[in-house]
Amino acid sequence: MKFLVGDVAAVIKHLGKSKAIVVGHDWGGIVAWNFAFHVPQMLERLIILNLPHPNGLARELATNPKQQANSAYARRFQQPDSHTKLTADGLAFWVKDPEARKKYVEAFGRSDFNAMMSYYRRNYPREPYEKREVPQRVGVPVLMIHGLDDTALLHGALNQTWEWLDADLTLVTVPKAGHFVQQDAAELVTRTMKSWLNR
Repeated sequence: MKFLVGDVAAVIKHLGKSKAIVVGHDWGGIVAWNFAFHVPQMLERLIILNLPHPNGLARELATNPKQQANSAYARRFQQPDSHTKLTADGLAFWVKDPEARKKYVEAFGRSDFNAMMSYYRRNYPREPYEKREVPQRVGVPVLMIHGLDDTALLHGALNQTWEWLDADLTLVTVPKAGHFVQQDAAELVTRTMKSWLNR
């Protein structure tokens, strides 16, 4: 995770900036949370799509049998041979627009599936799950948008997010949108982000 956080910092510096608004979904979301924890001086605001605060996720994995069952996919991804069961076409299942889907399949075809699965092997919690809290607090405004039909990351993990922040939280939940909320409710997500950034 420290290398992924370092990559974000390197991109910001490469662009000649000292601070940035960081936006992340799922894997990108956990990188964004960790960026907020460990490089707060470079963060202006934080936008998270369908990735609860790590404390909320850890709590749900430790105490919620439904979240434990729904995280079975991550335990499969942690297996040493998990990358051999992936295809570029299968990874793009969620992209509904046919033209955009072609681009995703092409990009996934150039990707390293073993490196993708290494994210889960190194960073996703393992059983036995423990309720643990990261001590760092987030001191910048946070916008969270969460599709309530997400079956991988259940919305119960959103509860108490405000207890781990020192600035304001705007939480937008989207019924009938799943894990890929930016795809399922693209117009709403874009409009909400613009409105929040321009307030």
